[in-house]
Amino acid sequence: MTKKLYYQDSYMKSFQAVVQSSTPVKKGVEVILDQTAFFPESGGQYGDQGFLEHLQVLDVYEREGEIIHLLEEPLEVGREVTGKLDWESRYLKMQQHSAEHIVSGLVKERFGYDNVGFHLGTEDSTLDFNGEITTEQLKELEWQANEVVVKNLDILETYPTKEEVEKLEFRSKIELEMGLRIIVIPGVDQCACCAPQLKKTGEIGIIKLTHVQRYKGGVRVTMLCGFRALADYRDKEKSVKSISVMLSAKEEEVVEATGLLKNEVEAWKHKHHELVQKLIQLKGRGIPMDMKQVCLFEVDLEGDGPRYLMNFVLEQGKEICGVFYPEDKASHTAKDVTGHTADGKADHPDHIEGFRYVIGSKKVDVRPIGKQLNERFEGRGGGKPNMVQGMVRGRQEDIEKFFLSLVSE
Repeated sequence: MTKKLYYQDSYMKSFQAVVQSSTPVKKGVEVILDQTAFFPESGGQYGDQGFLEHLQVLDVYEREGEIIHLLEEPLEVGREVTGKLDWESRYLKMQQHSAEHIVSGLVKERFGYDNVGFHLGTEDSTLDFNGEITTEQLKELEWQANEVVVKNLDILETYPTKEEVEKLEFRSKIELEMGLRIIVIPGVDQCACCAPQLKKTGEIGIIKLTHVQRYKGGVRVTMLCGFRALADYRDKEKSVKSISVMLSAKEEEVVEATGLLKNEVEAWKHKHHELVQKLIQLKGRGIPMDMKQVCLFEVDLEGDGPRYLMNFVLEQGKEICGVFYPEDKASHTAKDVTGHTADGKADHPDHIEGFRYVIGSKKVDVRPIGKQLNERFEGRGGGKPNMVQGMVRGRQEDIEKFFLSLVSE
């Protein structure tokens, strides 16, 4: 079986090894060495990255005691090769994993909960516990975890005998081929573990518990550590500075300034809604009394506005009302009834536009009208007998003419 150098020295960045096999598979080439410092996907974290000679290691996983290195090309069997780890990635994972031991140990001590899941992802890490933790308790745990960090405690690796194991209390029960491996952080945690660890808690840097949510009867905690936490802080600092500039507020006052802006936006939304309702009433009341089938093309209504207008028109006693409005309101210019834009230029006859529509009636089933519109103008949509919605493509005058021919039958 492959000799696992990461158990001898978790800080090993490069190593020499002899190729034992090189087997083509569908996803690449599986290479087995006589020894390796590449840690395989295990214990909730993904495999190490790096190179064997000039070839990038795409993945690392274990099969029946052998460590498999997935490459794009084969290596000659019997050849001695140099392996180089992506040390930045490995060290980052060690920071996250050692931090997980601290947090899980503190949770076990304080609440008695077990860590029932750990995933070290490419952006953050998640820890699953089989009990409830509140947001306030999470803040307290975060503070305690960082107190452990600054104490710079030793992170010890032990291989107890069977007799010693019987007297030990520890989390998890992971058995390795060389026996049980216990990671000990004095006074904080004892846990069976297969992953490379740091030597000192101080190397973790900062532990940031960013989120807690209910998950499978317990909770899932999201965690950032070390350089990940620093990168996250930088991103959020940049955001706060940008918001500060946009709001012309001090950085420490952006929350208050944002609240004031939100209230102002809500007031303007309310005012806008009132104005839209007045506009709808003006448009609706401007329709001739003797017109029973109404076709409207609107460029100054959006959202629920077209539907509100249709309903208002129907309330005025009209038999059928169709409201058409630009598919992309921002890209269209208001036209008068002749099809000319505000600057007096007419559309090209072959110019195609997309229109959304809402068609309603309190007296007839409008579904056949929508269906025929869709068939004639490359449209799609549907609805209920009293209202259909959809989208069609074509010139305004053609759509209007066809619609009125349908509803006048």
